[in-house]
Amino acid sequence: MTRVLVVEDDPQLVRALVINLQARHYGVDAAPDGATALRLAAARQPDVVLLDLGLPDMDGVEIIKGIRGWSRMPILVLSARQASDEKVAALDAGADDYITKPFSMDELLARLRAAVRRTEDTPLVPETTVVETADFSIDLLAKKVLRDGRDVRLTPTEWHLLEILVTHPGRLITQQHLLQEVWGVSQSSKTNYLRVYMAQLRRKLETDPSHPRYLITEPGMGYRFEG
Repeated sequence: MTRVLVVEDDPQLVRALVINLQARHYGVDAAPDGATALRLAAARQPDVVLLDLGLPDMDGVEIIKGIRGWSRMPILVLSARQASDEKVAALDAGADDYITKPFSMDELLARLRAAVRRTEDTPLVPETTVVETADFSIDLLAKKVLRDGRDVRLTPTEWHLLEILVTHPGRLITQQHLLQEVWGVSQSSKTNYLRVYMAQLRRKLETDPSHPRYLITEPGMGYRFEG
């Protein structure tokens, strides 16, 4: 059973989420504040976290950082905050997705399924388990990236994006394909997600992120990886 930790201080929303998730056979724990959330995350080891940013005792970004210190479990932010800098702060801290309130339950569940899917191991062709470049290496089987001999820490979302691109070297991967594969949505309005995550990957992997050598943008179309 997939376990979900709901971190939310609105009792009505918690009740709606618990009912909908349990009806689809998810196991659910709920935390009304940040301290309880961090304790339950460590004790229950959920498969995915649904996190409100506006909690009574601490900002949700601090919870993201706290969990990211020891786990790569997917974290989906649910927030009424719509400013782009708020979204970028949460994504930079290690969130895997950002869903703005109010949201449709169907979309939330689709993104939840996509987040869980990203963490599941997929069989790989032996010839493509290690990708070497002049600046970094990617071990697809171990899900590890090394740059200058050091581990590069990627979130599950960053890893999934990178994995799709490097397993199709030189090939244009459309924005729509990436959105569907990684977030379970295909709306073009979500392309800002891609821009944020590609910028993060470039900062972590490229020598000159503003002039990428490996993670190439095809304006208005998508992205490709050049090895």
